[in-house]
Amino acid sequence: MITYNLIIRRCSRIIFRSYSQKTIMEPPPLKQTVIRFSGTISPSDPLEKPVLIVGQMKNLTKIKYDLLKQKLEPRVDQETYTAALRGIHPSSNDTVLTIHLVTLAALPFKCSRHNSPARPHSLTKIVQSHTSGVDEYIVVVCERDDVFASACAIARAFPLYSRKTQRNGLAQCPRAANKTANANAIATATASHTVTVEFVVVGGDSAAGDVSPLSDADLASLDAVCNGIRLAARIVDMPCNEMNVDHFLKEVESVSKELPGVSMTVIRGEELAEKGFGGIYGVGKAALVPPALAVLSHTPPQAQQTIAWVGKGIVYDTGGLSIKGKTMMPGMKRDCGGAAAILGAFQAMVRQGFTQNLHAVFCLAENAVGPLATRPDDIHTLYSGRTVEINNTDAEGRLVLSDGVVYARCDLAADVILDMATLTGAQGMATGKYHGAVLTNSQDWEETAVRAGLVSGDLLFPIPYSPELHFPEYASAVADMKNSVADRSNALSSCAGLFIAAHLGFEFPGSWIHIDMASPVKSGERATGYGVALLASLFGSHSKDQLLKTIGTGVFGDTFENGNGSASKKLRRK
Repeated sequence: MITYNLIIRRCSRIIFRSYSQKTIMEPPPLKQTVIRFSGTISPSDPLEKPVLIVGQMKNLTKIKYDLLKQKLEPRVDQETYTAALRGIHPSSNDTVLTIHLVTLAALPFKCSRHNSPARPHSLTKIVQSHTSGVDEYIVVVCERDDVFASACAIARAFPLYSRKTQRNGLAQCPRAANKTANANAIATATASHTVTVEFVVVGGDSAAGDVSPLSDADLASLDAVCNGIRLAARIVDMPCNEMNVDHFLKEVESVSKELPGVSMTVIRGEELAEKGFGGIYGVGKAALVPPALAVLSHTPPQAQQTIAWVGKGIVYDTGGLSIKGKTMMPGMKRDCGGAAAILGAFQAMVRQGFTQNLHAVFCLAENAVGPLATRPDDIHTLYSGRTVEINNTDAEGRLVLSDGVVYARCDLAADVILDMATLTGAQGMATGKYHGAVLTNSQDWEETAVRAGLVSGDLLFPIPYSPELHFPEYASAVADMKNSVADRSNALSSCAGLFIAAHLGFEFPGSWIHIDMASPVKSGERATGYGVALLASLFGSHSKDQLLKTIGTGVFGDTFENGNGSASKKLRRK
């Protein structure tokens, strides 16, 4: 029996290494929707390029027909447009009217204090329902404070990933069929179209056109963040046979190559075990493709602070030997949502100029079943040096993140550490499918994160931070802790986050922010790119980009505050 186990381990390691050396087969090209932002309205014929005009009713009524006529005439005259505008009566739901391929949509009137004033979820829904998949225009009428969240909401409406082989009634031919017809079908399936988003900025008491339009720099900022959102959503939408650890590392490498001055570090496979990363190695060692810790580092001169973003990148989660059932396992390709969001945000923030040291740490593994799979009752030593008794192999995300945050503290000397993860199904029970959960050792960061959610549209709500009450759930008789709680009715999402904090150290003198976004990572069957806009808002004060800097400063309470109240109250006045 000892010999048999040794053979299995050796054979598995040989497969492990030979697979990682294979050339990754590139999937067929994706259908591309190109999003272009503009600060001015350009002439167009709605019969050639359909137009969607959308905004809150109070803003739509500020637009003079003369400003829009170049988008409407000769199909829609002033009388028709005015009548259509009067026919919209928004209540709690959006209202839409369509005339000659011109769609006029009003966002819901009601907006509670825990929703973003830009109504981004409603905007995404309207855009998804009323765009046609051809070259077209979207005219967004909003106040300047809502531009960022509105642009991000539109980006979420146009996912990049699809493997459908039929477009406009033309199906891809079988392999043995006519090659020309097959090539034509593929060209049809992958043809791109352009959606031009034109912003009309209005002021609180000003008519449209009286407020200065968005600058080219503003538009470049929107483009960078929205590209990051779509990158994150594409990675999350891709199945594990196209987005395993090898593929994810290629995405990380691609970002590192396009950003000057960014370095990349990878610790992988057996090296993880040798260096003490028992969490990442223990979770991923059973998979054919070996696990990895990857780090992107941006270290500009004159930086005074070191920030680390740590992402959970479980490219597929079977649950391990504590295996998920047939109804719970589908969709587990999305368990890399935290790492995907951090990659998209890192790309956007560094591209726009980040003034502080910024490290993106990706904890990548596939939680698979095999001869080397971690068993319940196994004890692993994590990078913190603390031992963990495994009582649930499906509680794997906290194991890989614990290694990641300790690496950020000890090896990267980070003073601010944020981890982001699709960590617990209980997050949806606690804060719902629109709001992520934030757990932090800092009240200031908790309040700031919530404000960043309102500004960006990636909503957040706090969950209890009480280590003295919740961490005893992990008591073990034979190790420093177990990896799953004793009482599953006791603040599960808080407990999961506190497991990570325990390895970082409850005495950690810096700021630790944990974001659980298991539910808002998707909407229906599509990824949302949740987290990219949130991080851009939360850390925008460190950007050289003026738009992001203004947003970030406002999130910390400088821009939106006045003598009557806090930043969040100011936002609510809208």
